Amino acid sequence: MTQGQTDLVTWMRGLPKVELHLHLEGSITAETLVELSAANDPSPLTLEEARSIYRYTDFPSFLMSFKAVTERLHHAADYERITYAMVRDLAAQGVRHAEVYISFGILYRFARLDVDEVVRAMERGRVRGEQDFGTTVLWLIDAVRHFGAEEGLRVFRKAAELRRHFPAIIGIGIGGDEARGPAEWFREAYAEAKSAGLRLTAHAGESAGAESIWGALNIGAERIGHALAAQEDAELMGVLAERQVPLEINVTSNLRTGCCAGLEAHPLRLYFESGLMVTLNSDDPPMFGSDLLGEYLLAQREYEFSLDQMRELAANGVEASFLPPERKLALLREVERYD
Repeated sequence: MTQGQTDLVTWMRGLPKVELHLHLEGSITAETLVELSAANDPSPLTLEEARSIYRYTDFPSFLMSFKAVTERLHHAADYERITYAMVRDLAAQGVRHAEVYISFGILYRFARLDVDEVVRAMERGRVRGEQDFGTTVLWLIDAVRHFGAEEGLRVFRKAAELRRHFPAIIGIGIGGDEARGPAEWFREAYAEAKSAGLRLTAHAGESAGAESIWGALNIGAERIGHALAAQEDAELMGVLAERQVPLEINVTSNLRTGCCAGLEAHPLRLYFESGLMVTLNSDDPPMFGSDLLGEYLLAQREYEFSLDQMRELAANGVEASFLPPERKLALLREVERYD
């Protein structure tokens, strides 16, 4: 690594960053998975066996890898452990705040753990992590869309109930297979969640077309995760630009899952130049071999963003967050003054 490259890494690490699209379960490293397996499995995983779980060939097999990782979470205390590790790792990248998905849909479907106990454990890990490393976290409660509308409603009602006791629960979302769980199924559930004071996100246009993004907008999603397919629809591009709907872009994730054919095909630069509100995110870092710092470095290197434009991308993350206005203003000042 040259001096210039070293200086760029240092500069990017110091840039105040916000992560808006990160899955708690997807933040578990292979090394942590081995530790969890040693404590929980009759036949513990070796490191090589753990690493093999993170190998997949396409989006459906990625979902199976994600499921295999979550199956190593046997106790509520495991969630405290992975939350604390996640906050530590975020802080090391210069991430000042993160809004993190946790899949209640998976917890309910496989009925392994009590959701209330899991949330209390996550909160213990979050509080300890914030105290030790300074990075703040808010929670987004995720429903698995292909499990159906009824299970989604159950997830969102539980999020609303828990928010009364745990204000760090800030919003909800839908992930999973878009083709088997269209956004329209969740219209009433989203309206109810909004009435309960929850903020609304949705994965859309990742493995399905532009119609999936329209569907997410039509049920009230305030932020769109991935939005790869927006480039297929000029009218949609215009609407996203006019409304300044934040897009949670995950370049490496899209490449590794096969949802995008290559760096040259990714619409990140197109979206930025078209005036869309682009944010950079990491999704499931150990599964994709990249983290948020890596995504910033990749964006600057591959798409030739200037350092001023990298500041703009960092500021977009702050503005698109669900933080209170005073915290947003403080972080925006830090980004603006960063040199």
